[in-house]
Amino acid sequence: MSAIIEFFLILMLAYYGIRGLIRLALPMLFQSVVNKAQQQGGQQQQYNSGKQSRNAEGSVRVDKAPKSKSAIPDSEGDYIDYEEIK
Repeated sequence: MSAIIEFFLILMLAYYGIRGLIRLALPMLFQSVVNKAQQQGGQQQQYNSGKQSRNAEGSVRVDKAPKSKSAIPDSEGDYIDYEEIK
């Protein structure tokens, strides 16, 4: 009978111990993630602000995408005509 009580006591101590460690570790983990995101955001903002200063105000630049041919040439494959069956 005492083995069962001892088992549950150890189980409760482990549960509360792990719970306490998670409460301490998660905020530090989230803080490091937030700091990385802020640093990347700052770098992105610096890059964008430098890019905008090079373009004159009111100027418009249009990049046209080249027309690409399909990956499969027309000579490849066969067209199969089909009819719907009702």
